[in-house]
Amino acid sequence: MRLAANLAGLMAATTLLTGCMTVNEETDTSAALVADTPAASWPAPPVAQRIDHEITQVGRTRNDPYNWLKDENWQEVMREPSLLRADIRDYLLAENAFTKTVLEDPTAALREELFAEMRGRIKEDDSSVPDIDGPWAYYTRFREGGEYAVFARRPAADAFNAAAPETLLLDGDALGDGQDYFAFGDIEVSPDHNFIAYGTDLKGSEFYQIRVKNIETGEDTGVLIDNAYGPMEWSKTGKAIFWVARDSNGRPNAVYQRSLESGEDMLIYEEQDPAFFVSISTTESEELILINASGHTTSEIHWFPSDELNPKLRTVAPRVTDHEYSVTQWDGEFYIITNMDGAVDYKLMKAPLSATSPAEWEEVIPHRPGTLLMGITAQQDYLTIMERENGLPRIVIQARADGSTHSISFDEAAYELQLDGGYDYKTPILRFDYASPTTPDQVYDYDLNTREKTLRKTREVPSGHNPADYVVERIMAPSWDGAEVPVTILRHKDTPVDGTAPLLLYGYGSYGMSMPADFRTGRLSLVDRGFIYAIAHIRGGMEKGYQWYLDGKLEKKTNTFKDFVVAGEYLVAQGYSAKGRVVAHGGSAGGLLMGAAANMDPELFGGIIAAVPFVDVLNTMSDESLPLTPPEWPEWGNPLTDESAYDTILAYSPYDQVSNKPYPAMLITGGVTDPRVTYWEPAKWAAKLRHEAPEAGPYFLRINMDAGHGGASGRFEGLKEVATEYAFALAAVGKVENLKIQRGE
Repeated sequence: MRLAANLAGLMAATTLLTGCMTVNEETDTSAALVADTPAASWPAPPVAQRIDHEITQVGRTRNDPYNWLKDENWQEVMREPSLLRADIRDYLLAENAFTKTVLEDPTAALREELFAEMRGRIKEDDSSVPDIDGPWAYYTRFREGGEYAVFARRPAADAFNAAAPETLLLDGDALGDGQDYFAFGDIEVSPDHNFIAYGTDLKGSEFYQIRVKNIETGEDTGVLIDNAYGPMEWSKTGKAIFWVARDSNGRPNAVYQRSLESGEDMLIYEEQDPAFFVSISTTESEELILINASGHTTSEIHWFPSDELNPKLRTVAPRVTDHEYSVTQWDGEFYIITNMDGAVDYKLMKAPLSATSPAEWEEVIPHRPGTLLMGITAQQDYLTIMERENGLPRIVIQARADGSTHSISFDEAAYELQLDGGYDYKTPILRFDYASPTTPDQVYDYDLNTREKTLRKTREVPSGHNPADYVVERIMAPSWDGAEVPVTILRHKDTPVDGTAPLLLYGYGSYGMSMPADFRTGRLSLVDRGFIYAIAHIRGGMEKGYQWYLDGKLEKKTNTFKDFVVAGEYLVAQGYSAKGRVVAHGGSAGGLLMGAAANMDPELFGGIIAAVPFVDVLNTMSDESLPLTPPEWPEWGNPLTDESAYDTILAYSPYDQVSNKPYPAMLITGGVTDPRVTYWEPAKWAAKLRHEAPEAGPYFLRINMDAGHGGASGRFEGLKEVATEYAFALAAVGKVENLKIQRGE
């Protein structure tokens, strides 16, 4: 029984970014300040030294003067941030101090107001809908004022009786007490319901410690496994745990069997290709354990019965470059989603468990261009299929008895629909979540036999929320080449569409990730202050199918950036905002989008929030030691061996393309223990922006010294970071009286 999905749902409900000194001495890399100030009352911003660092590859040479900001011992820093080199730490702390003085202190009252609003929309003693698994119902809850989740259970007969006695399984508040950072990883209950295995991360670096607790006695074994990757699975016997190890560069590359009796590990699978990451899961029936070795565009799945110890691996289909597939077990066979034979949006096949190659697969649902087959889940008598068409999801259900199908969909202009874990395999109940930008999350139990829906929960907004006060629209923005880019819009019904409103434009556009049209209470703090909130579903995601993703990667990557800029310009032309009053927001690969869009059309934006931005693309994709680099060459290209890939990346890499342009104010964030976008990427970018465009900006860099990619841990500490982002957005369009960073000020 996996409990982490419960936590993810609750946390999603809680959550909703002058002058220069150059030195020649390569040994002196301390940070420096300059006297020039962008405003009379501001302190001088930190300015990093420039030290020539030439890099030559594929016959090209470039200079990276801020390379010194990358600690040579970054692997150790990920595990222990106090080991960060002193001169780098001093520079980052100076940046944080500047951001605090110039941005955070003047907006302290506003940020507190925003935080109070966002916290007021959270039901602090919230709990998830219980998941029934055999004799028990498992659920997640939060205490009033609690930062971290509590995991508990009660008898299945009392699943929906909140007053029934409970057994406390894990207390996140107690485990996280006194920690600078705390996060749960995977949480799994043993098949006999007597033990619970759980992972914790105390650094934000996504290296997990796995422990096992005896539920009946409350005894905790302490650290059982260190430096693990997230997923793990129990053997059906309950005598072993299968877990994923990381190599010296932090890549998940091997599966081990840990015997709980001897405490010894046995290697089950080891991946030799650094471009492939390893994960582990179980089928819904819990009869099989799957080991997935995957690159960005290639899959290989091995399996073994969950009651086997020292298992012998079988392979569903050997890897073939650019063949992606996923499997589940249903009705005694494998059901396989695959892109073989040119099925760009995937098709569904089935095969006997004995099959060892696609030659033995039989088609169930053919490829339908434009209808994306997103995933399947199985219950004993029903197969459930998630599809997306024209940017909107739907659920299709197939009965085992007669093969009949029916679907579940909704009528709003934009919405999000997700399958939930719900009931156990043998129960004909499907659980799904529904939300839209104006409709708070609703959890339904759907009886697959009677087709009746039972509403189990609607997210409460304690401070009040009236969906009728808001308007949701879905428009199509024509891009540079005629492609139509979907844009989801949320605004207050009283906000005029006459070009006077400020607009926050959010985007991502990478890895095939689709941006959901879901409900985020934090956004309302901007929308209630007159902002229009828009999400651009640009190429590089899969909102319009897999081809939409293919048209926004590798040599076509610039389509992602052009779509975003064009969407902003179209919204301006349609009266949703005005040039210079658009605040762009994106994180991680969406931070790359922020940098590229700023280079393309800086005057469109009044401000840019770039959270943990992937902006040093060429250097990162040329560093084979970084955890994500080899696996991501199929996404971006390999500039170490491919001249064309080098030139393509160089042409859009935000760090490499910074020049003296009228950039808007920027809030740039990062985390010292971030293994996905390393801290030096945003730090180097901010430094170069100050050097190349000293009269533009201002630029605010904020590095979390105790956290990684996800920012601060805890549901309320995370809200404080959102409040800072939104205070910046308001200031960038002139809505903060005592902070003048609006363009033209």
